[in-house]
Amino acid sequence: MSKFLVTGGKELNGKVDVSGAKNAVLPIIAACLLTSDKIILEEAPDLLDVQVMSQVIESLGGKIKRNGKRMHVSIREINSVETPYDLISKMRASIVIMGPMLARKGRVRISHPGGCAIGSRPINWHLKGLEALGAQVRMDHGFLDVSATRLKGARIYLDFPSVGATENIMMAAVYAEGQTIIENAAQEPEIVDLANFINEMGGKIRGAGTNIITIEGVRELHGTTHTVIPDRIEAGTFILMAAACGGEVLVSNVISAHLKPLLAKLDEAGVIFKEEDDGIRVISKGNYSAVDVKTQVHPGFPTDLQAPMLAMLTRAKGTSVITETVFENRFMHVEELKRMGADIKIEGRSAIVQGIDSMYAAPVAASDLRAGAALVLASLTAKGTSEIREIHHIERGYEDIELKLKGLGAEIIKVE
Repeated sequence: MSKFLVTGGKELNGKVDVSGAKNAVLPIIAACLLTSDKIILEEAPDLLDVQVMSQVIESLGGKIKRNGKRMHVSIREINSVETPYDLISKMRASIVIMGPMLARKGRVRISHPGGCAIGSRPINWHLKGLEALGAQVRMDHGFLDVSATRLKGARIYLDFPSVGATENIMMAAVYAEGQTIIENAAQEPEIVDLANFINEMGGKIRGAGTNIITIEGVRELHGTTHTVIPDRIEAGTFILMAAACGGEVLVSNVISAHLKPLLAKLDEAGVIFKEEDDGIRVISKGNYSAVDVKTQVHPGFPTDLQAPMLAMLTRAKGTSVITETVFENRFMHVEELKRMGADIKIEGRSAIVQGIDSMYAAPVAASDLRAGAALVLASLTAKGTSEIREIHHIERGYEDIELKLKGLGAEIIKVE
């Protein structure tokens, strides 16, 4: 298994370009199932999760070719309605193929999805929405068998603003007869990007980015070329790394409006940054104050930045309290950070972080994607050389992270 060796204590300086958003490109690739025409996706990151989603599409009959950051997707015929278990079990985001498969093919068989072990993420909201549109759901030997002879628009209220459920319902409703209204919909930027993509293909979706989304059913969609939005979580991670390590870093290809909750907390902590035309410039001496953070669904502080934020705050002046409200099992990185000297106590769904002067190197292991990013950040600030194992988790969501950090002056190598 591959691992990172990170020698800490280096300032970060220079420019880093943020890749396309993982959480946007995955449902967009799934939405390609809605048309038999060719699709071109620009700024598509080459990540493990993207590779898995591509394999899922190919298992259904699609063809995908990559040329640098450009992906060519063609799904002229769907010749299977069942997805291989070994692919679905690798990545939870694969559940979003249900909506487009139901819309175009009228049926899909899918096993319960896998992904990071960060807590319970029930799919009942997905199924409730699809059933409201007219789908029938049954369990069959470990598979969900979802079918519909005809989908009809409906008014659907989500008990929780689930991103995946909102995406699945949106895509299923594209071909449904009449109008579909999703209330208490997720409002993440990735939802907006998916809606924009579908509209570019000829869909009729309004309200994406608000808590009420309206979809007017259409008869067909056509091909298009679409540019995926920048990854706000990757951008936030590099901004936090720059703040923690000191130096001057321009994080480029950023939509600053997507990072308002993070930037507000950094401003509160005393981190100096400037919003520029081509990105966000962080100017840091590695000195900042403790802040309290509470994760929320968008537009609140993103749960995906909780782990790297916590890692940064291990060296803040004072005591910080991090409260996790989205996932109940998202403090697995804490024990690894404590191995590096961090002073952290867990009380219920909160982590109490007492800032210390310095961390020290230790062998650690990534338990999930964002926990892995937190360990990289901590290692960059620690004394000595840390060994980070299980980095396949990190590579699910950060494209060439070691090369990007090297470009900023970090001392990091990947050992196969």
